[in-house]
Parts: sequence; structure tokens; C-alpha cells
Amino acid sequence: MSIRDENAAGEPEAHPGSSLHVALRNGLSLATGCFILWTALSGPFDALVQRSVMLALVLTLGFLTFPIRVNGRTPIWAMALDAVLWAGSLAACIYVAVTAPTIMTTLPLATNTDIALAVVLVLAIMELSRRAVGLAFPILILVGIAYVFYGHLIEGRLGHRGYDIRFVTETLLLSDIGVWGTLTGIAATMIAAFVLFGAMLLRSGGGETFMDLAILVSGRRVGGAAKIATIASASFGTVNGSAVANVATTGAMTIPLMKRIGYPAPLAAAVEAVASTGGQITPPILGAAAFIMAEIVGVDYLRVALAALIPAALFYYGALTTIHLIALRNNYGIVPEDEIPAARDVLTPLRLLPIIGGIGGLMWMLVDGRSVAYAAGIGIIGMLLPFIVGDLFVNRDPRRTAGRLVAGLTEAGSGIVIVFVMLAGAQILVSLVNLTGVGVTISSLTVALGGQSMILVGLIVAAACLILGMGIPTTAAYVLVAAVMAPALIEIAIEPLAAHMFVFYFATISVITPPLCVAVFVAASIAGTPWFGVALNAVRLGAVTYVVPFMFLTYPGMLWSGTGFQIAEAAFSGFVLVTAFSLLLSGTKIRGSRWASVALYAPAAALAVWPSHLALAAATLLTVTGMVLGRPFRPRPGGISA
Repeated sequence: MSIRDENAAGEPEAHPGSSLHVALRNGLSLATGCFILWTALSGPFDALVQRSVMLALVLTLGFLTFPIRVNGRTPIWAMALDAVLWAGSLAACIYVAVTAPTIMTTLPLATNTDIALAVVLVLAIMELSRRAVGLAFPILILVGIAYVFYGHLIEGRLGHRGYDIRFVTETLLLSDIGVWGTLTGIAATMIAAFVLFGAMLLRSGGGETFMDLAILVSGRRVGGAAKIATIASASFGTVNGSAVANVATTGAMTIPLMKRIGYPAPLAAAVEAVASTGGQITPPILGAAAFIMAEIVGVDYLRVALAALIPAALFYYGALTTIHLIALRNNYGIVPEDEIPAARDVLTPLRLLPIIGGIGGLMWMLVDGRSVAYAAGIGIIGMLLPFIVGDLFVNRDPRRTAGRLVAGLTEAGSGIVIVFVMLAGAQILVSLVNLTGVGVTISSLTVALGGQSMILVGLIVAAACLILGMGIPTTAAYVLVAAVMAPALIEIAIEPLAAHMFVFYFATISVITPPLCVAVFVAASIAGTPWFGVALNAVRLGAVTYVVPFMFLTYPGMLWSGTGFQIAEAAFSGFVLVTAFSLLLSGTKIRGSRWASVALYAPAAALAVWPSHLALAAATLLTVTGMVLGRPFRPRPGGISA
């Protein structure tokens, strides 16, 4: 999450500015990083104080990082606009921090001053969202605001009684259910701490080590370059909350490498886009959604991470298997030997101990029952101690070591801007949805349309999640669909955790789903190829991800729920499904016939989803029959060895 989240450019634009502007931005980023670490280790302030102080820091950083640029310069009118928005939003944050006890104990009535502060604060959040990730999200917030004020004019079930601006101000500004609600609280504590954890891990050499380990593991194997992209993106997914950031980070290396060894540009870009999307569903962090989901559902964070384990394993098994089969069929070679690092240079204490100390300390504290923010803080300490000692021992340059630490804190301060602003915006939208009750209405309409059919309701919810998630960062997209669509599944007796994992998956894969597939756009730009071909390949490679969530509804064991037998049965069903899908979508043939492959593997995939022992046995038989007849894992004559 230290790189600009889910936008068409993939990372923050470097805005030129005066040395004073740069110094202010870097100094405030450093101060924000220190504040995050301090409150993670010592504990946060009272809820409204912690959230308002963090939002004040983030908004100030946001206006410094993303000024309006016209022909490379910031016009006077833009400076004036930023000054008004910044000053007004800062005043709102300070006002809430100072009057927090009064707000929490007396439920104050909104004055004209309160209304003005609320308006400027919401506008500032919307404007920074627009600059950072485009128009889609602020437009959604604007629609929500319009619905609050004018929804009483709508007839039928979608209408409501109407609300005036004073009541809306009291909800948004003068309570802990509006701007200062749960999502802002999570962003100000847990997510901020993990942003810092990720920034320090990458700054201490973890990013380079993850990439080199991926090359060592898969570089000499069939389809090695594409497997590197998949493994590296899975590793980055443990510390990074953005599919687009993963594409921009790992794709800059893996996409050119895939093209050099023969992968067509659309396929190379699609592999990276799909693999990077998988980072969002990979435990333990799930792109920060794990913390939010745990809070909404009311379960322990580790329960969410455990629930995501089997689906994530199936995702990467499917991706790697499909890549392997495509590479075999097309004779895509291995990575050149001179581009594979020596194991003795990678597997050294200097490079591995910071990763082991960081992730080990994090998981130890989580298992011990400590708060997520505190666990991240201890993980940072466990990471930095071996890094500092090792760096000083090797380089003997305290200034260089200190510079890397300061750079990590600075990057974390900057990295929190997009995530925090988006979650504050999502909190505004969720509070408006809850205020009007439209989420409950939409859920009821969905159930009525689906006729209590689990599969039909699931299809409607899936389509809605894909549409609502397009062009919106993953975490914010999940929050939106969780408020609007998850209740529809819960209403037909789906377990809350399964319902939320279902909508989360579809919100996540919206970044590779045409037409507004932002991860595909970034990958296509790196590959230098039109995005539509990349999108088609991405949907093919990630097709199993559109089906696996339905197994959350039919096989509760898929989310590590139930008896050991139920969990094993769900995992095996998923294995059969993914195997059949991989064989089908990789273009394998049976006895030279593509139609024979479709005739065996398509029914096998469909049967594997259905919760029946007989259906699972039939799916297994069809898949095994196809593999025996087609021998898909046999290298082509004269081709590369598996």
C-alpha cells in the first residue's frame, strides 16, 4: 500500500515543486510515519482524537502530494482552491479533536459553522479522491449525497422520508458513525501500521529479496518468467494492498522478461495483472480487507486470514497450472541463466533475517492475541533490528543506514494518503447508505428477484459487485459491496463470513474485468500493447476466480468451517474444479480435438461446484479421463522439458 492505490497511472505522479514544497512534504511524511509507529506501539488516542489527527495529517499530505497541475505548473486559482479546502478541512479535524468528549457525551446539534466545516471536509475528501484515483469514486459519493437530500422525491421502495442538512451534518461530522466511523478508525490504526510495515519491509530490501526468491524458485522451470510474476506478486500481496501497485512494482521487471523469452505482449501483461490481483486475496493481509472484514463480521482477524487460505491456494494453483500448460503448448523457454541470481547471494542472513524477523514478530503477536496495530509495530521492530545491525556491519555507514530508515518512514507517510482518503470517502458513503436504509432495500429486492435461490441470488450479487467495484480501489470497493450486497446473501441464510468473502472476491476481480479494468490498463501500458487483448487473456487466466466464490456458498469447508472432513472435501472439490478449469482454459486438446477437451472438462468444472458426493465423483472421473487421454503435461516433441 506504499504505492498509489488502484489508478490508471499505477503510482503517484512526481509533481515538481520548490525545494520548500518538497521539504514540507517529506518532513510531514516523516512525522506521519513516526506518529503511526508511536501510536501502534504505545496505543492509540481516544477514537475521535486518533481519527481526526490522522485525517488532518493525511489531508495536508494529500494536498502537498497531489496539487492541480496545468502545463507543469500550479495556477494561482488552484493554489487558492487548495488553501481553502485544506484550511477548512484542517479546522474541521481540529474542531472534532478538541470537542471529542462533548461529541461523544452530549450529541450536539449542528450549527451553521458545523455545516460549513462538514461541507468543506467532505469536498476535500472527494477532491483528493478525484486527483488520486479518478472520478469514479467521488461520483459515487456525490450520488449518495444527492440521494440523501432528494431520495424523498422517489416513489416506491427506493424512496425515503428525507433528511435536512443539519441532521446530515450531525451524522457526518458530530458523531462516530459518519466521517469518523469504523472504517476511518481502522485506517487510522491497523491499516496505517501495516502501510508502515510494508514500507519498511521494502525499504530494508524485502522487495528485492522477494523478487530474487521468486526467480530462484521458478526461473529454471517451464514458463519461468510468468511463474516469477505469480510468485513475486503473491509475496508482495502479503504487504501490499493494491493490485495496480503490484503490477507497477513487479510488472516493470516480469513483463519485459516474459516478452524476451517469447510470450506475446497481451499474454505477458495479463499474467502480471492476474497474479497481482491474487495478492489482494492472499493471507494474511488481503490488501487490508482482512481487518475491515473482521470488524464488520465481528470475528477475529486470524479467522478471516484462515478462511482465505484455501481459496488463495486454489487461485495460485490454478494460475501456475494454466501458465505451465500454456508454456508447454507454445514452447516458451526458461529464464536465461545470466538473469538468475546465485542462491548464495540471496539466501544470506543479511537479506533473510529482516523478513523473518518482521513477519515472524507480526504473526507471533497476532497468535498471542495482541492488537493488529501493536503486532505490526512489533513486526517492524523485529525487522529493523537485524536490518540495522546487518547494514552497519556490511556498509559501516551509519548515515546511509539512517537514511534508509528515514526513507521508509517517509514512504509510509506518503503511502497512507490514498488508502486513508479512500476509506474516509467509503465511510461517508457507507454512513449515507445506512442513514437512508437503501442497502437493506437493495438486498430485499435482490432476494425477491432471486426467488430465494442461492445460486441465482449469488449471480445477481456477483454481477452487482463487479459493476460497483469497477474503477474503485479494492478496499473501498469491498466496503461498498459489503454494505449494499452482502446482506442479500445473509438474508438467504448464508453465513456472514461466507457472504462477505463472496462479495470481496468479486469486488477484487473487478480490476481485471472489462471494461474498466485498471490493473489491465497498467499492465498493458508496461507491455506496450492495446488493453483489450490483455483483458481477454486476463479473464481467461483468472476465470476460475469467478467460480470459486460460489463454492463459499455450497461448501462451507472452503472457508475452513465445519469438520475436518468437510474442509478436506471442500479443498478437494476446489482442486478438481481448478484443475478442470486450467486444462480447459489453457487450450489443451484430447487426441487432437479441442471439442473433446471441452466435452470432458467443462462438465467436470460445473459438477465440482455442486455439493454432492456423486457430482464430485463424476467431476473427478471426467477430469482424470481427460488427463489420461490427453496427457496435457507431456512436453511437445522437440519442445522444452517440463
